[in-house]
Amino acid sequence: MLNALVVYAAQEGEAPNPLLPAWYDIIWSAVCFVIILFVFWRIALPQMKDMLDQRAAAIEGNIAKADDAQRKAEAALVEYTSQLAEARKEAGEIRDAAREDGKKIVAEAKDAAAVEASRLTAAAHSQIEAERQSALVSLRSEVGTLALDLAGGVIGEALSDDAKAQGVVDRFLAELEASEAAR
Repeated sequence: MLNALVVYAAQEGEAPNPLLPAWYDIIWSAVCFVIILFVFWRIALPQMKDMLDQRAAAIEGNIAKADDAQRKAEAALVEYTSQLAEARKEAGEIRDAAREDGKKIVAEAKDAAAVEASRLTAAAHSQIEAERQSALVSLRSEVGTLALDLAGGVIGEALSDDAKAQGVVDRFLAELEASEAAR
């Protein structure tokens, strides 16, 4: 066949146009193009389409997962923020309660100290009064003893006996009344 084509080309005698190919080149090129187009259309294109669909689905799935993760993160942030605000509020309430408790404890301690001070003051006053009474009793007995000794020295009799001392005191009082009545 190649010989026939060569013969036909020689018969034409005209110079071929370099921009326009020969008819047999166009036919063979068209046949190759149709075969390649068919193979590409039936085999390569569906595989590429499937691969692109899978990639698109994976990308959309990842985007959906990212959106879901974003929503969860925002929800967690909102929850964290609310918990933080609640914790701060609770800490403030605890701090205020502690201040109030501290004030109550200080007031109770002051009251207890005042009660204890007044108790100690009352105990001290009662002890002072008891010691004063004891001192008065002791002084009276000592003064009485000294007075009887002095009176015994003045009268010239010993006044160690109670009945005798009572008699001396009575006699002294009677003499005193008599001297006063004589004047």
